Amino acid sequence: MLKIRRNERIAAMTRILCSHPNQSYTLQHFSDLFNSGKSTVCEDIAIIRDSLLAFKLGDLETTAGAGGGVRFVPLADMDRTRKYIRELCLTLSDSNRILPGGYLYMNDILHSPQQIHRIGEILAARFLDLKPDFILTVETKGTPVAIMTAFELGCPVVVASRNGLLTEGPLVSINYVSASSQRIQTMSLSKRSVREGSRALIIDDFMKGGGTVKGMIQLLKEFNVEIAGTGVVIATRQPREKMVSDYTALMVLEEVNEEENRVKLSPADWICSV
Repeated sequence: MLKIRRNERIAAMTRILCSHPNQSYTLQHFSDLFNSGKSTVCEDIAIIRDSLLAFKLGDLETTAGAGGGVRFVPLADMDRTRKYIRELCLTLSDSNRILPGGYLYMNDILHSPQQIHRIGEILAARFLDLKPDFILTVETKGTPVAIMTAFELGCPVVVASRNGLLTEGPLVSINYVSASSQRIQTMSLSKRSVREGSRALIIDDFMKGGGTVKGMIQLLKEFNVEIAGTGVVIATRQPREKMVSDYTALMVLEEVNEEENRVKLSPADWICSV
């Protein structure tokens, strides 16, 4: 086998670790892959970690023990986060995005891999310490955000359906009240999708009154699941009294004035204050 040079090992190892956030690799794995000693691998890891931290791109966490391991932990630099969210607020504050009924057009953002990757990275960094076992969202617009957040956290996604499908097997269903329309709706979750006693992080794209998120909380209670936290991309300023109080939003929709053709979004307070 040809001898692999250090710069080649570092390039390959960085690619592997950063492509699998929060997934642990043993030192033996890299030792076998590069035909190198564990001490050499440890030196490479130290170099990679220093570079990641220097450019505020993330961190490498190592675990001790017989096997030993390392994982890449993505971090959201607050200066870059603040700049990105402010630019996103300006983009979404374009009056051309106002839809009939006072809704806001967001599909181009929610379906852009680059945008969703950045949003997921920010949400994951915010909830990293909570160590959820899975992420719950409800179909359909919240799914891309939930998937990318889960990718960064290294955990699976569970999607609650509004109409139970036969292909999902036995279901648990609840009725909940939509805070915006005051209509009773149904939400279902497959019994096979959630393990009792696990921890869930709720992620959604938009929150107005909080009825949908409250419905997800009620649904998880049927599985005896602990709620680690709730994150949304946008929350409206009004109503101030929502059906849930403990949540984190990235942006706040201050107003949508259809008659005056005006819309305004601002970064959430926690982003501006940090």
